Amino acid sequence: MLNNTTGEYLFIRGCIIFLRSIAPLSISYITLLSLGLLRAYRLPLFIEIITALETVWYACFWIYRKSYLQRPAVHPRLYSEETRRKLVTRCIGLIPDYEAYISKWFLGADPTDVKRENMKEFFRWAFFNTAVPNPSHDEELADYIRQLERAIGRKIEPGRSDVKCLRLTLDNVVILHRSLVWYFCVSFVDNLTYFWLLFQGFQFYRMSLYYTFSVFPPRLQTLVGTSPSPAPDLSYWFRPHTSKSKLPILFLHGIGIGLYPYCHFLAELKQKGIDGDVGIIAVEIMPISFRITSEATEKDTLCKKILAVLDHHGFDEFVLVSHSYGSIITTHLLRDPYVSTRISSMVIIDPISILLHHPDVAYNMMIRQPQTAQEWQLWYFASKDAGVAHTLARRFFWFENILWREDIADRRATVFLSERDLLVNTPEVRNYLLEDSRKEDVDGTRRLSVVWCKGLDHGQVFETKKWRGRLLDEVRKISSKRVVS
Repeated sequence: MLNNTTGEYLFIRGCIIFLRSIAPLSISYITLLSLGLLRAYRLPLFIEIITALETVWYACFWIYRKSYLQRPAVHPRLYSEETRRKLVTRCIGLIPDYEAYISKWFLGADPTDVKRENMKEFFRWAFFNTAVPNPSHDEELADYIRQLERAIGRKIEPGRSDVKCLRLTLDNVVILHRSLVWYFCVSFVDNLTYFWLLFQGFQFYRMSLYYTFSVFPPRLQTLVGTSPSPAPDLSYWFRPHTSKSKLPILFLHGIGIGLYPYCHFLAELKQKGIDGDVGIIAVEIMPISFRITSEATEKDTLCKKILAVLDHHGFDEFVLVSHSYGSIITTHLLRDPYVSTRISSMVIIDPISILLHHPDVAYNMMIRQPQTAQEWQLWYFASKDAGVAHTLARRFFWFENILWREDIADRRATVFLSERDLLVNTPEVRNYLLEDSRKEDVDGTRRLSVVWCKGLDHGQVFETKKWRGRLLDEVRKISSKRVVS
């Protein structure tokens, strides 16, 4: 993640302008060339081939894919009315500023402009997965609005006003074109990561050859890899576990260019112990890794695939380490009856799943207009990436993904929060977690710890040696079979 300096701002804006200009310039050049208007101004043959490929790529693939990704989300089954009512009560009780909450969910509108019918529209999406009014839900919706009014301390006026709410899984998927030049860069970084992790002693477990061609840009390692994954469409990196005093680790990465940002962390984490090595499984999550691939896997299916990987390597008990979007998968694993019993302890870095009913993550990721270098980096390279945007808009159901404090209360857990996180309202998350952090085991050790990363932004804990060392120390401590307080 960049810092908010003038130089880095100019750098990221320049990169974005360059990448976004490739397609229009290529199409313009090929069009003029085909009309015979550039006979005296021809570019070198190599450049002409690139412009031709970029033009074909845009015309024959991108336009279709942009339309394809707009297909409606397949929502999960509705919760029962009893469960919905409990969820609404819990969510409303965990809102620190009701007016700000309403304003941000309604894209910055004045809260007093949000009328009763507008709130019903929001609640239909949030708790009923639909935009279509259903008379059978009217009484329940009226109860929710009355409950919100009591919390706010004012009446919500009847009627409808001209304001719109953010409805992540119903709104259009907003994406920006990616050139072949960009995917060449992704491929370069992918191969760099591959050789780095091989050099560090990790073993790559590839997708089956059938699924190999479902990922673009093509991955050399899936063709030359000799170890097939027990889950045919899930690739990962593995280091055998031989330590007698520590538990193995399952690592789940966040949105970005795969495992590349975590290479130093994984390399330092694998340092040999006095009684053997700590085993590591680092899962690759392709739909959020700037690739063109199949859509994100449904949560229960993904849990089964990860369970197959754990079984294959004998990880009967392990430490779960996750970052950012990986905290969403953490939620699913904690609620899976087969995987959850194997999770001994957890380290969660920059979680987006805690207090997910707040609008901050959805608004900052999908709606906010970028101003700083970091926001521009997030906006173009993550938010508007086709795979990321589709995952968040069509495969991301907040009520399934939200992580409550009690979900992690029955095991040791450490949460790293960045003070300047551009996605998450970390002060609120810290306050929520620390309300319960005084609970201790019978042996006096504290179950839930919060590490406040002063001065850091989202993901920067992996970028500095000082903070990465602090993170490594915590992971090593919490992976000990007898945790030292």
